[in-house]
Amino acid sequence: MKLRRKIAAAMAAGAVMMANAAPVLTAAEVKEIQTGALSEETVQFYSYWKEKYLAQDPYVTGDPQYYVFYGEKTYAEAGAEVAVTVSEAHGYGMLIAASMAEHDSQAKDIFDGMYRYYKAHPSSIGPNLMAWQQTDNGSAIQNSAGADSATDGDLDIAYALLMADTVWGSDGAINYKQAALAVMEDIMTYEVNQTDWVLQLGDWAHNTREGDTYYAATRSSDFIVQYMPVFAEASGDTRWTTLYESTYRIINQMVDTYGTGILPDFIVKDSNGKFVPASANLLESEHDGNFYYNACRTPWRISMDYLVNGNADALKFANALNGFITRKTGGDPAQIMAGYTPAGEAVSDWNDLCFDAPFLVAAACGGYDTWHNSLRSMILDYGEDVYFGDTITMLCLIVDDNAWIVPTGADQPVRGDVNQDGACTAADVIALQKWLLHTPDASLADWKAGDLCPDGKLNAMDLCLLKRELLNSA
Repeated sequence: MKLRRKIAAAMAAGAVMMANAAPVLTAAEVKEIQTGALSEETVQFYSYWKEKYLAQDPYVTGDPQYYVFYGEKTYAEAGAEVAVTVSEAHGYGMLIAASMAEHDSQAKDIFDGMYRYYKAHPSSIGPNLMAWQQTDNGSAIQNSAGADSATDGDLDIAYALLMADTVWGSDGAINYKQAALAVMEDIMTYEVNQTDWVLQLGDWAHNTREGDTYYAATRSSDFIVQYMPVFAEASGDTRWTTLYESTYRIINQMVDTYGTGILPDFIVKDSNGKFVPASANLLESEHDGNFYYNACRTPWRISMDYLVNGNADALKFANALNGFITRKTGGDPAQIMAGYTPAGEAVSDWNDLCFDAPFLVAAACGGYDTWHNSLRSMILDYGEDVYFGDTITMLCLIVDDNAWIVPTGADQPVRGDVNQDGACTAADVIALQKWLLHTPDASLADWKAGDLCPDGKLNAMDLCLLKRELLNSA
């Protein structure tokens, strides 16, 4: 069944089981936070996606918890314990819910329910990260064995929380901004190799060391570079800028080496310190060194940084990719194969929606209008697909509509407000003095606010300047 007929059928069947409606944004509010409006096609696709994949935890009483169902069978259908979702899917769902604030009166309720689900399923390592998979055993939805994290899901959850803060504000029951900052801090602590400055595969790799197999291993689909400047601004943490620049060094190296823009699923550091495609079966399959079911997302994830931030390296990547794929397919999107070597040789003989949709975002980077329009038509007429393809398509359509929400405006610290109570007062002088004297249990909520020199450290000079500022303002 073609997608347009499929959407009509889904809309006629009604919405999912959401009880409480949330107010929609005014047109003026939406204009402030979005650069463009969603197309009717995208809104309709959302109706189809929501009905098919949004699920509620049936075992939770009280405030509902929602998740994105990614499995093939429910517990009732399988008659045995089944996996129902992963953090990757959950991050996608939170991004989608925030993006649909203008078009779905239930979007905030859905988002808040997804936030509650995320909080109910933490990683066993990073306390603010999400366990990578959950299963339904007929009496509860619980974390799978291991209960550690996957980096891409955590990145999406953090960004979605910043989107929610932009859309709904953080003065309600959930402080989205503070929650986002907590996730971001745990990502930086547990999922970033701060020697090579690469995103690791999950918090389970946190305790690896230089020379270990997974210490410098990274997954290209985690290169969501558009988020990194946003995280740096929101947190004031310049390590995100360092990670941003380091990630592009890897991307550029791959583009320069192969000329295709094709990235492999997994990338490792060789004995010469160069980042190269992983060997077969590093983590998942014989295709770990190829553009396969992880890296298929990179045309969307990386090209988005050009569409949003105008990053020249992202455009270089997109141009290489567009040139390669249009030549390889002869301009026919149906000829996109589900997998390529970095040099551009197909490793499969079938087409798959999860590969097609990300190329739409790359094609939007300019100069490929005919290719872009062919891709969009094909995607919308693709027909029934599975969670992975449909959900990636949903997100790519939002980006392609120029409606991706970009959180801006980090909270600026009040100069001298080391206790972070929102004002610079004598209490800050006392707190800083106690800290400098090493008074037991003395701590500072924001040491950077007290660095009035500034020289990257706190000393008696900062204390003197703080006292002088208070006297001058009296």
